[in-house]
Amino acid sequence: QVQFVESGGGLVQPGGSLRLSCTVSVDGFPFYNLAWYRQFPGDQPDWVADITSEGKRNYALSVKGRFAIYRDNSKNTMTLQMNRLKPEDTAVYYCRVQDNLTRNVSWGQGIQVTVSS
Repeated sequence: QVQFVESGGGLVQPGGSLRLSCTVSVDGFPFYNLAWYRQFPGDQPDWVADITSEGKRNYALSVKGRFAIYRDNSKNTMTLQMNRLKPEDTAVYYCRVQDNLTRNVSWGQGIQVTVSS
């Protein structure tokens, strides 16, 4: 089974930055599609950004221009750089991976990001 280690969350002021990282223990990481989701209280997780096994990136409109997703296939890590944070970015953030061959999906445990004055 897939295992995750997430780090980098915490409390920041509006306009600040955070970097979330997720290390994924799985065979064939370079062939996985990677994504970050976030969950607001009482709602299902919302898609934030993804990067495919081919390196193509997509972003939700709410974060486009502020967030950036990266992958390092040599370290089995995925990163979300978050800049110019807003209070409405406050959520639990999850890393998500999908095997591009089997289409099986696995989720990390989630990490809290709070943006507040």
